[in-house]
Amino acid sequence: MKLVYMGTPDFAATALTSIIEAGHEVLAVYTQPDKAKGRSKKPVPSPVKEVALSKDLPVYQPEKLRVAEEVERLRTLAPEVIVVAAYGQILSQEILDLPKYGCVNIHASLLPKYRGAAPIEWAILDGEHATGVTTMQMNAGLDTGDILEKAATEILPTDTAESLTDRLADLGAKLILSTLLKLAEGSITPIPQPEESNYAVKLTKELGNADFTKSAEELERMMRGLYPWPCLYTKIDGKNAKLLSAEVDPSVSGTPGTIVAVTKKSFTIACGTGGLVIKRLQPEGKKEMDTASFLNGNKLSTGTLTSRE
Repeated sequence: MKLVYMGTPDFAATALTSIIEAGHEVLAVYTQPDKAKGRSKKPVPSPVKEVALSKDLPVYQPEKLRVAEEVERLRTLAPEVIVVAAYGQILSQEILDLPKYGCVNIHASLLPKYRGAAPIEWAILDGEHATGVTTMQMNAGLDTGDILEKAATEILPTDTAESLTDRLADLGAKLILSTLLKLAEGSITPIPQPEESNYAVKLTKELGNADFTKSAEELERMMRGLYPWPCLYTKIDGKNAKLLSAEVDPSVSGTPGTIVAVTKKSFTIACGTGGLVIKRLQPEGKKEMDTASFLNGNKLSTGTLTSRE
């Protein structure tokens, strides 16, 4: 197929690579403008842009896609289909109606569950046992278009948002090839979505501010679902720290937020129900480390109270 691809993060870059390697003709790639990162504030290209440039594909990075000149550019390109994956901009109805086969979105959930900006993270936060990828015929609503195909995967007890994203990216890269083939053959039947859905709201930094009155199970899921950003964080002995990995101990009791046990390799924080045995963390200004390394340079004692930022 002759197509235009729109996407920005690693999740979208994986699918773009798959589409190119499958032999589809990518007329152009749209991605978000380069963003300043790090202390230098130097503009950094998106993962999708990096893939596109490595394949000598034309790249466009409009601040706003819905303006007349961008719509006209797309009309001139005349794609048979526009493939969208975590692009970061809303497509106008004029753009949605432009290609012969419409606009197809690769969405990282099993729709209608988890429409919205952070479906991968919320699937872990909510304690789901499975998730997946859906290809969807886009309409004017937010992830409300007809379902084309789905592929599912188990959420492992060790999965973080990062590891699950990588697995779903591979799944989505395979699924979009199947969907494009079936669209060309006319062998796919779009399925309308029911109205009911749980909306995956955008993550905020405040979401990671640890509230130890919650259960240990919920906080452990937050630790995994909010990694690598914003992470679950707290103050330990007055110093900021990200809590990265822990085991749940249901037998622990004590005032929520209190360190109730310290060994050479771990320390335990009491929660609303049970406790978290901290195995890995990142003190402010330092690299990630196991708890044993942290305790070598930081003396903690039972009774120490953590605090929210």
